[in-house]
Amino acid sequence: MSTASLRTGHVGINVTDVERSTAFYRRVLGLDVVTEGTEEGRRFVFLGRDGALVLTLWQQAGHAFEADRAGLHHLSFEVGSAEEVRAAEAVLRELGARFAYDGVVPHGEGTASGGIYFTDPDGTRLEIYAPTGAEGVAAPVAGAPTCGFF
Repeated sequence: MSTASLRTGHVGINVTDVERSTAFYRRVLGLDVVTEGTEEGRRFVFLGRDGALVLTLWQQAGHAFEADRAGLHHLSFEVGSAEEVRAAEAVLRELGARFAYDGVVPHGEGTASGGIYFTDPDGTRLEIYAPTGAEGVAAPVAGAPTCGFF
């Protein structure tokens, strides 16, 4: 088997309230509903952009995300510029999202790439970053990647 063409497809997230999570991800990431299942006990929403599936939400969780459990650490989304990161930050602030750090921070000491770290309504840890725009900003975590410890 060759994995030369391997890349990430979509990401599936278990949520406690599919309507609430759909509204959150659509507003923050600008995704469209591709399809949804509304049958009781089998509720889900597929979200995408420009014909590509990006995120699937499954109403199967009985409680919020637990960061100290094995599994997903965080989910990261790349955008093209620091301005796009700041625009997402403004939307998240309107929504009352919880942030790990104040404003755009670098991925590590002295790096140009950086972003914002926050949680969705179920506490799933998320990141939106750009390849440049965090130059000259002090990293909030010394000696380790910022995204690893939030």
